[in-house]
Amino acid sequence: MLRKVQAASFAIDDVKLFLDSHPDNAEALCYFEKYKLLKKQLTKQYEQQFGPLTVEGVDTASGTWTWTKEPWPWYVED
Repeated sequence: MLRKVQAASFAIDDVKLFLDSHPDNAEALCYFEKYKLLKKQLTKQYEQQFGPLTVEGVDTASGTWTWTKEPWPWYVED
């Protein structure tokens, strides 16, 4: 699952470079939006199953900093 998140991130980074020089390309903009949404969905699924992938995924509703209480993403096997 982590590889899927990474693949979506790579697709976003790649198309961002293209959009820097072709900002009005409708196909590239559509591609960017598609993979941005996909990455968000995959990250949510990953975090529900394995815990926060990035610090932005930490749930502080419990009133405590839980980032270090979960196994680090690279220790989790999918």
